[in-house]
Amino acid sequence: MKTTPSLAILLACSFAFIIIQLDVTIVNVALPEIGRELQAGVSQLQWVVDAYTLGFAVFLLSAGALGDHFGSRRVFLSGFALFTLASLACAMAPDALLLNVARAVQGIGAALLVPSSLSILNTVYAHDRKMLAKAIAWWTAAGGVSIAAGPVLGGLLMSALGWRSIFWVNMPICLIGFWLTLRVVPVLHHSGPARNFDVPGQMLAVIALTAFIGAVIEVQALGLTHIAVVSAFAVALMAGALFIRVERRSAGPMLPLQLFRQPGFGPAVLFGVFVNFAYYGVIFILSFYLQKVRGFSVLHAGLIFLPLTATFLFSNIVSGWAQARVGSRLPMIVGGLIGASGYALLGLFGISASASFWAMLPGLALIPAGMGFAVPAMTTAILASVEKRQAGTASAVLNTARQVGGAMGVAVYGALVAAPETATVLHGIEIAMTVSTALLLAGALLAWQTNFNQGEKLCHS
Repeated sequence: MKTTPSLAILLACSFAFIIIQLDVTIVNVALPEIGRELQAGVSQLQWVVDAYTLGFAVFLLSAGALGDHFGSRRVFLSGFALFTLASLACAMAPDALLLNVARAVQGIGAALLVPSSLSILNTVYAHDRKMLAKAIAWWTAAGGVSIAAGPVLGGLLMSALGWRSIFWVNMPICLIGFWLTLRVVPVLHHSGPARNFDVPGQMLAVIALTAFIGAVIEVQALGLTHIAVVSAFAVALMAGALFIRVERRSAGPMLPLQLFRQPGFGPAVLFGVFVNFAYYGVIFILSFYLQKVRGFSVLHAGLIFLPLTATFLFSNIVSGWAQARVGSRLPMIVGGLIGASGYALLGLFGISASASFWAMLPGLALIPAGMGFAVPAMTTAILASVEKRQAGTASAVLNTARQVGGAMGVAVYGALVAAPETATVLHGIEIAMTVSTALLLAGALLAWQTNFNQGEKLCHS
C-alpha cells in the first residue's frame, strides 16, 4: 500500500474519538425524557451513562491486546462496525434494560476504537515525538470538542426529533469513519511478539468493575447495609484481588503490572482518574440541575453547555504547542489548576435556585480549558513512557482508568442528587463541586512532584 499522508490518517482516527466522546455526554440532557418515556428511576438513568463507560472500561485492556495480536487497523474497523450496530439497538430500545444492554455493547465498540487509534498514531508519528504530541493534541481536541458539544447537540436533536435521535446521529459519523479508515489507514505491523488474549483476567475485570460501580449506584436507593450492596462490594473486592493475582502470574497478562514501574506512568494514570471522575460526574448532575431544579427546556439546558466547546478546542491546540517546547509536566500542572478554579467558581457562584448564566459562565469556561490543556499532555506522557510496541496496551490502561473514574463520578455524584427535594439537590451539587476542586488540585500536585520528562528520556534514549 502506498504511503498515505499522515494528516488523513489523523482525521480518520479523530472521527473515532469524536463519536466515542460524543456518546459520553450527548445522553445527559436526554435523561429526564428517557426516564419519563421508559419509566426509569435515577439509578436506571445512571446506568444509561455507566453501562457505556463500564463496557468501555472493562474491555479496553483486552482491546489493546487484540490490536497487538490482529493489527490496529483491523480492530479499528471492527470497533466502528460494532458501535454502529449498538447505536441502532439503542435507538430502537423498548425499555430501560435493553437500552442499557445496548449501551454496554456501544462501550465495547468504543473500547476497540481508542487503543487502536492511538497505536496507529504512535506508529505513524514514531519518527518525530514533537509531531506525535501535536497529533495527539488534535486527536484529543476532536474528542474534547465533541464531549463538550454533546449536551448542545443532544438538546437540538431532542427538541426536534426526540431522545432516540441522539443515537441515530451516530450512523453517518460511524459510516464516514469506517470508509475513511478503509481508504487511508495502512496495515501497520507491530514490532515484538503479540500478546495472547487474557480470558481469566478479562472475566475478573468485568466482574470486579461491574460489581463495584453497581454497588455505588444502588447505595442511595437501597442503603449501605443492604444485602445486595454489601454482597456487590464483597464480590468486587474478591474479584479485584484475584485479578491482580492472575495478572502477576500470567505469561501474557491483559494488564502488564510492570508498566507501573515506568517513571511517570502511574501518576499520569491517577491524574486521568481524577479528571474524569470530576468531569463525568459534574456533567451528569448539571443536566438534572438545569432541567429539574431550574426548569429549563432540553434545548436551553444544552445551549448552556456551549462554552465548554470553544475552550476545549483552544486549550487542546495550545497544549500541543506547549508540550513541544516544555514537555508534559507543566501543561498538566497548569491544566489541573485551571480546572480546579473552574469547579470552585461554579460551586461558589453558579449553583443556586436562581443563578444566572453569567454566574455559571466562568466555571463552565475554565473547566474544559483546564482539561483541554492537561489531557493531551497526560496522554503524551503515557505513550512516551513505554516502548512503541506497548503503545496500545499503555493507552488502554490509561483510558480504562479514566473510564472507571468517570463511571465512579456518575455513580457517586448521582447519589448526591437522587433526592426529590430541591434544597437537598443543591447541597449535593455543592459537595460535588468541592470534591471536584480537591481532585484537580491533587492532580496538579501529583504532576508537580513527578518528573515526566525523565521517563520520556529513559524510554527513548
